Amino acid sequence: MATLYLDRKSLELRHEGQHLCLYEAGERRGTVPLNLLERVVMRGQASVTTGALGALAEAGISLLVLGGRQGRVPAILQGRWHGDTRRRIAQYRWHHDEPYRLDWARRLVLLKLRQQTAFLRQAQATRPDRRAPLGQAIAQLRRASDGLQAEAVASLSLGRLNGIEGAGAAAYFAAYTTLFPAGLDFTGRNRRPPRDPVNAALSLGYTLLHADAARACHLNGLDPYVGFFHEPAHRRESLAADLIEPLRPRIDHWVWRLFADRELRAEDFSREDGGCLMKKKARSLFYARYETLAPPLRRLLRRHGLVVARRLLEDHP
Repeated sequence: MATLYLDRKSLELRHEGQHLCLYEAGERRGTVPLNLLERVVMRGQASVTTGALGALAEAGISLLVLGGRQGRVPAILQGRWHGDTRRRIAQYRWHHDEPYRLDWARRLVLLKLRQQTAFLRQAQATRPDRRAPLGQAIAQLRRASDGLQAEAVASLSLGRLNGIEGAGAAAYFAAYTTLFPAGLDFTGRNRRPPRDPVNAALSLGYTLLHADAARACHLNGLDPYVGFFHEPAHRRESLAADLIEPLRPRIDHWVWRLFADRELRAEDFSREDGGCLMKKKARSLFYARYETLAPPLRRLLRRHGLVVARRLLEDHP
């Protein structure tokens, strides 16, 4: 199943029969069969007709709209809900069962710490010149992971887990920044807007992965807004945010290789109003490379969502 990316201001997406049709300046430029699509990603001033929206929803094809200069997400269309409402009822019960949530959240943070450690070890083998800062971060992450593994769930709180995860992220990014040349101005994680090329690439990668996680929730009959580690917040899909946490190091590794292999360079970005923007040609490459990376991540998200849904029905029937 394919992803259709629309990132040109003059494009219009229409529905004709069993196809989506691409029009530019009133002329048809191409068609895509609906049965070959799984998702559509639109950015900028590309437009879509109401007929096409209806066809996407009916076919269960997700639509991700990236709006504005920074490519934020103003809308996601998922189509019809999964039919088993018991899953969402169980999920809402689960949210109010704090010991149960803590058990899930603890596993999530442990998995993320271990994935961060595994990536930095891989990087250390490739970059022996960065052995010292990478080794220091690996040691910090190992201590955090071992301590959390040994700690009883009864002594934990969500606030403490957030503190452990945050300290791990600080150690991890302090090492991660050393993998990039100084000319990229990457000194740490920042966003809204990202202020350097690496953060611009990370933000777009995380955004695409988050949309895949929201789709996995939807397909498994789960409410993406009700998570177990991330607290509910206005317009935040907390469960989708939970599901991508252990997968973020995969995006980090991939973004590092894009710059290390010089597929992305500083000149592929522009700076405007304090933010850093990826240029259109670079975005085209980025989308194509993401579609190579994404299939196993999407399978993992779908599988993890199914595990959550089944456990909810077993534990909160």
